[in-house]
Amino acid sequence: MVSRQDVADRAGVSAAVVSYVLNNRNIVKETTRQKVLEAVLELNYKPNLLARSLKTKKSKQIVVLVQFLGNPFEAGILLRIESVAKENGYFVFFQTYEETREEQLQELYMGRVDGILLLGQSLKESTIEHFSAMGIPIVSIMEPAKRLQLDGVVDIDWIDAMRQLVRHLKQYGHERIAFMSGGSGNHHYECRFRSFLEALTIEGMLFHSGDKLEDPGRFESAHAQMKQRLEQTEGRLPFQALICANDLMAAGSLAACRELGIEVPGTLSIAGCEDILMSSQTYPPLTVIHFPRPEAAEQATYQLLSRMEGREPPSETERMLVGALVIRDSTGRRLQNTVVE
Repeated sequence: MVSRQDVADRAGVSAAVVSYVLNNRNIVKETTRQKVLEAVLELNYKPNLLARSLKTKKSKQIVVLVQFLGNPFEAGILLRIESVAKENGYFVFFQTYEETREEQLQELYMGRVDGILLLGQSLKESTIEHFSAMGIPIVSIMEPAKRLQLDGVVDIDWIDAMRQLVRHLKQYGHERIAFMSGGSGNHHYECRFRSFLEALTIEGMLFHSGDKLEDPGRFESAHAQMKQRLEQTEGRLPFQALICANDLMAAGSLAACRELGIEVPGTLSIAGCEDILMSSQTYPPLTVIHFPRPEAAEQATYQLLSRMEGREPPSETERMLVGALVIRDSTGRRLQNTVVE
């Protein structure tokens, strides 16, 4: 195995100079730096990151726990996280979160990461306490369904955003609005559902328990569920509008309606909650709540970096962004005598 001393011997410098170059210290002449980098390439030297982390107590690595890498909404967030981390000298790796394997995270990340970013997952209290004791901060983009003692949360004001959307649907004469959300009470979609219920209350509207549709958040599953519901009711749904917790569900529901000849928005208005590119390309284009992904990712990453480097006041944890309503053609006034009340 090639050592740092081997690189130093090849470049004709000391091992300390090699360390300065590998750690991007600006105290080495450019000609010397080039010699070191050439030696690194020639010898195919790979630093032992774990050994370095044990010595410096910093791995320069961040882990992001994701829900579903196939969701364009999450992909947009991850791209900005990676960009900000790279600009600040950190590596990022992504891992799909599995609740049943959470205990393994404690051993897996020990000495390997300096911080953890969540995408709304509800970790166990014991897991959070474990990483807190190790000095590893945890920041979440999107509020978890369970209130956790995290080092930071960045999200939009979902109550205000849902109120805008509910009011918009109400103006079109929709008196009964359904909601499609994740089946798990631990999923961050639960926060969006709770905000929806509060928005209904504020607007003086009622919610019928049978109008909550459970879905894991995928296009295919939402399409199958909506198709089944429409076939069972022969297209005569008891609600006039459907809000989906993510855009993939909204697009899947819309596709099922088109397949069965259900007019959108004539018979049913459909809206999403994220504003991914797909939502503007469906037919008709989807009305959505716009979630500012790049801004949320940037703020959360900078907040995590500040925590890791001891620059963030402990009291500043929650940061609320604005979620704008984007009105497109999937919502509108319903046709008369098409829906069973």
